[in-house]
Amino acid sequence: MTDDASPLITASELAGLLGGGQWPAIIDVRWRLGGPPGMDSYRSGHLPDAVFLDLDADLSGMPGPGGRHPLPDAADFQAVARKAGVRNGGDVVVYDDVDSTVAARAWWMLRYYGHVRVRVLDGGYRAWVAAGQPTTTAQTAPQPGDFTARPGHMPTLDAGGAAELARSGILLDARAPARYRGETEPVDRVAGHIPGAVSAPTAANVTADGLFRGPAELQARFAHLGIEPGSAATRRHPPRVGAYCGSGVTAAHEVLALELAGIGAALYVGSWSGWVADHDRPVAVGPRPG
Repeated sequence: MTDDASPLITASELAGLLGGGQWPAIIDVRWRLGGPPGMDSYRSGHLPDAVFLDLDADLSGMPGPGGRHPLPDAADFQAVARKAGVRNGGDVVVYDDVDSTVAARAWWMLRYYGHVRVRVLDGGYRAWVAAGQPTTTAQTAPQPGDFTARPGHMPTLDAGGAAELARSGILLDARAPARYRGETEPVDRVAGHIPGAVSAPTAANVTADGLFRGPAELQARFAHLGIEPGSAATRRHPPRVGAYCGSGVTAAHEVLALELAGIGAALYVGSWSGWVADHDRPVAVGPRPG
């Protein structure tokens, strides 16, 4: 892999790397809201030499005012990544069950903490199995890595920044439409959306097989929402595009899809769970941004 490689890797491409003796650190992050635990899936079968990391325990800090899945401290994430065999300058592949929602969170976090050479297995574990590739139930204990976590390499939003972006730019709500409209809220205490946010459920980023749509399709999708390629977000140029979801996981999938379309975007890590932690923050309901 090169530093400017696609953030995705197919099952056949990964199999080719492994067959050629190139062994990236492979990280299994399967997880489902409400369970069962992803570790159960890992024990039932996983990619050869894959290490399991748990969204709640390894890829998040303690829940609180910052939301249900806030970022862990850099030192804590560094320890987790090193235990998984992540090395400075080494290649990493992350995967989940199928649609890359949780894998995108792991991808984003590694990028945020300064690791560039990370890719998401497109289609996840299901694509790997469908391609006839081998799996194992053997536990993996890789050599510890030397990754150094340095936060701040991907743009983020706090609640104030999300509110401002919803007014002055485009803030995408990555959740299911019914949650955006405020018709249901299975997890958080209040239903609805951030005033001014635009509904953009991540289900539209992938095919029925859980594979990401091509760049042209994604560009067309985001253009329909008023976003054009080249909407860069850098330290010097504040983002004009951002994304949030329930707790900063699904929104990472949106950020990845935007990157595939050539669009830089910021992540509101606290997302809806962080937004409604403050009872004074406004809430909009209905199908329109509000």
